[in-house]
Amino acid sequence: MTAPILRTKAALRDAVQGWKAAGESVGVVPTMGALHAGHLSLVEAAKAGCDRVIVTIFVNPKQFNTASDLENYPRTEVADAEKLAPYAVDAIYVPGAEEIYPEGFATSVLVSGLTDGLCGSHRPGHFDGVTTVCAKLFLQTLADRAYFGEKDYQQLQVVTRMARDLDLLTEVIGCPTVREADGLALSSRNVLLPPGTRAAAPALNRVLRQVAERLAEGESLGPVRFQAEAALREAGFSELEYIELRSADGSRHWNTPPGPLACSPPPGSAGCG
Repeated sequence: MTAPILRTKAALRDAVQGWKAAGESVGVVPTMGALHAGHLSLVEAAKAGCDRVIVTIFVNPKQFNTASDLENYPRTEVADAEKLAPYAVDAIYVPGAEEIYPEGFATSVLVSGLTDGLCGSHRPGHFDGVTTVCAKLFLQTLADRAYFGEKDYQQLQVVTRMARDLDLLTEVIGCPTVREADGLALSSRNVLLPPGTRAAAPALNRVLRQVAERLAEGESLGPVRFQAEAALREAGFSELEYIELRSADGSRHWNTPPGPLACSPPPGSAGCG
């Protein structure tokens, strides 16, 4: 049986207030839909940690840098609800844009520092869109805990800092990356990859793991980074935005010319490995 689909914050709040009045904890799994096993692993974690679980589905226009990427993003609400049915979540929140960004909406949530490099440098405004919508969803759901995958590690750190800095009552929980059999991190955008790009994509995870092992053995980043870039190009990556090593909180980073251990292919490709 599929969970009730709530489309307004008024309906959502009615449900949440009843759960809260009964002393129940609430978990939220924010998504943009096109659910896959990675999302479902977050649902499992939320079910294990909370009395009630809400999955949100909202394709957030403020975190897209191009109109074509927004237009082409998969929208599969019926299939998503069917995938969630075995997990017995308590609500699926599918708000319209007017529920998140009503007419005259003029507020943006910006986290500085953590958003300055890596994907933030190549997708201007992206993380502002992420933090703004997450702040809205945390407040609308009144969630005690929110579950995010470690695949989008910069996003996880940014959202965690946002919740902490704004004294939001939602604890952000990071969950392990789920991968395809060939090692590629699951992503809703993987279905958009042309066959040649999809065949090359698993090299990203393999090369980054090799880089981490070599750095742990004491090799310097400069030559390791250069060889990693060469290996990715040989595997079929025609363009790279950066290969960079950073501490988890972004406070320290090591970079060698010509570019900025995170790695990114261009937008619209396989994403993080």
